Amino acid sequence: MKPYVICHMIASVDGRIDCDMTEQIEGGNEYYEALEALACPSMLMGRVTMQMHYALPEPFAAHDTTPIGREAFHVANKADAYCIGIDTHGKLQWGENVFDGQALLIITDEACPKAYHDRLTEQGISWIAVGKNGINLARAMELLAEEFGVGRLAITGGGHINGAFLEAGLLDEVSFMVAPGIDGRAGMAAVFDGIADKNRPATQLRLESVKQLGETVWMRYKFKN
Repeated sequence: MKPYVICHMIASVDGRIDCDMTEQIEGGNEYYEALEALACPSMLMGRVTMQMHYALPEPFAAHDTTPIGREAFHVANKADAYCIGIDTHGKLQWGENVFDGQALLIITDEACPKAYHDRLTEQGISWIAVGKNGINLARAMELLAEEFGVGRLAITGGGHINGAFLEAGLLDEVSFMVAPGIDGRAGMAAVFDGIADKNRPATQLRLESVKQLGETVWMRYKFKN
């Protein structure tokens, strides 16, 4: 069992997702209006996005780097909604354990220092450690559903974590908003990015709905079998 997973993103016409740029071209609050309509109480972001919006500036440095070395989890408090961060190696530090009404939950791999998980526990932060060499996203989703009660989950970036969920076959739906603007800068991340296999075939989608919100177009897609 896993949550129903929706990748929800807003991008420029050329598919770039830099937050400073999308804030310039988005007319209003369309992204969050659409996110609310998706009825996903919990959301998940990659390390870079979590650092940008939520984490403290200074990285965590473990004095004892002994890995936790096994699959484990800690439920600090059972919550109706979680702000979930992917932090494979345990580098992010936290000043709070709740953001915008969502309880913080961090996912690492099993090579992450146990000292990091101990620190999260001390701060009242839930965590999951899963995967021997990198996070096992499929198993992490099972634990989110079974141990934390997450039924619907919005993946809200960045491009590499979106790409990882796509590559792992864990997405049920893509919610994609195109704002009225163009980025055009070289090297900026796209909505789905970072998949190393250059021979990977394109993922085919089926359009479910289209809606105009101001000058932004909101499209929802399911995956073709």
